[in-house]
This record gives sequence, C-alpha cells and structure tokens, in this order.
Amino acid sequence: MMKRGFALALLACGLSCLPALAGARNEATVIMPDDERVKALFTEWGFSDAVVTGDTVYLSGVVAALRPGETDLKLAYTRAMDRLGIILGRAGVTWDDVVEMTTYHTDIPGQMPAFKEVKHLYVKAPFPAWTAIGITRLVPDNGITEIKLVAKLPKKKDGSGTP
Repeated sequence: MMKRGFALALLACGLSCLPALAGARNEATVIMPDDERVKALFTEWGFSDAVVTGDTVYLSGVVAALRPGETDLKLAYTRAMDRLGIILGRAGVTWDDVVEMTTYHTDIPGQMPAFKEVKHLYVKAPFPAWTAIGITRLVPDNGITEIKLVAKLPKKKDGSGTP
C-alpha cells in the first residue's frame, strides 16, 4: 500500500511538472540564422543557432569543415569560431562569457594542435570548462570538428540580475 501511495505521489509530481518542462523554450529567446536559406535549413532539421533561457545561452554545435582542396585545418577552425562569435554576439554575450565548450573531433591527435592554436585566438584566461570527444564522423561529411558552447549573460553594471 505504501509503495502504491509513493508511486501515485511521484506520478502526480511528474504530471504537475510537465507543463513547465514542455514550455521552457516558449519562454526562452530562440535565435535563428539571419540568412533565409540557412534559416529554412535549420527549420527543416528542427534546431536553432542558440537558445537563451534565464541567464544562460546554449549554442548549437557549429561544424568546422574543410572546403574542396583545403588542407589547412586552421582555416576551417577560424570560420567555425568566427560563426560562433557572431552567434554569441546576437545572443548578447562574448567569448569572455563562455563557461563551457564541448568539441567533437573526427581525429583528435591530428586535429588538436591546429584547434588549440585557433581556439587560443578566441578563448582567453580564465578558461571555460572544456571537454574534447573523439567521434567517427559528422554531418556534413566534410566536417572535421563540431564545437558546442554554453555562455552566461553578464550581470547588469549595478550587479543585479541579467541585462
């Protein structure tokens, strides 16, 4: 009998929490690309550049990819980091506000020297948390590394709340 009561209490709590969870993005600021062609692609696949909720900015991963004939990984990483910088700016933050970085590499030993060199042009001390993960492939097929960020909105100058 006690197990049944506990289960019912959990179910009631879970059901009462569902509306809040289901609508979290409805209360957030969703940032989509400005370019209508890219925006249409994002809509087709069902994702956004970033979601700002509370004082946290969650960026979708940006894929660094080599263009036909390219061999310099730094070019691909620079393009990806520049794109991330634009998204950060549209969300009201900068590279200094990044608190977490997750990178997915198709060849960690081969890519890490170039990635670190380019990353250090954008990410300065104090450094964010960073996790690098090895994977077998990315979308698109020419993708070499995907970079995902989380940032915090800066506090107002008076120290209260978020901007």
